[in-house]
Amino acid sequence: MKILFLSNNDISKSLFNRIKNQNSDIDILAEKITNEDIQRISPDLIISYNYRHIIKKEVLDLMTGKIINLHISLLPWNRGANPNFWSFVEDSPKGVTIHFINEAIDRGDILFQKEVKFNEEIETLNSTYQKLNSMIQHLFIENWNKIKELNFNPAKQTGTGTYHTIKDFEKINYIIEPEGWNIKISELRKRYYNMIQKHD
Repeated sequence: MKILFLSNNDISKSLFNRIKNQNSDIDILAEKITNEDIQRISPDLIISYNYRHIIKKEVLDLMTGKIINLHISLLPWNRGANPNFWSFVEDSPKGVTIHFINEAIDRGDILFQKEVKFNEEIETLNSTYQKLNSMIQHLFIENWNKIKELNFNPAKQTGTGTYHTIKDFEKINYIIEPEGWNIKISELRKRYYNMIQKHD
């Protein structure tokens, strides 16, 4: 099986290496994927994980049912950017999802999914991010045989869920300073609540 792995983030490399150890015929691409890439590489499966670019319809049409995404939220909750942050400040369900990619952002059918709960008095944004990425990589490896054989039972996403853009986060990201990603979840939720109260 020829695999194309799409990623712009170092945290994805461990999964890439694990797949490579089991399936040596794999390429990685950080740039925006094009039709020419598909024709040149001729992949049987595309795996998108921490990939910043939107995949165009022309590429999707060439690889129908053969492009999957790894997303660190419990879809349909927290589609789009910074899902971990929004899951805490909006108190929505948390987890990881492997799903098909279609034209709508993070709205493709769900292949595998797992919910998780965190101790908000202990965890930080960084620790939960690391744990979610570890969890989704484990979920992928756990289902690798089904994935490489394209042996799926896709489930439609149900419910409205939530969606956020990078700009949504940039408008309020000051609330995580000065700690940055090491802010405790309990403190983050308190600051977000106070911010909302001031704007009401």
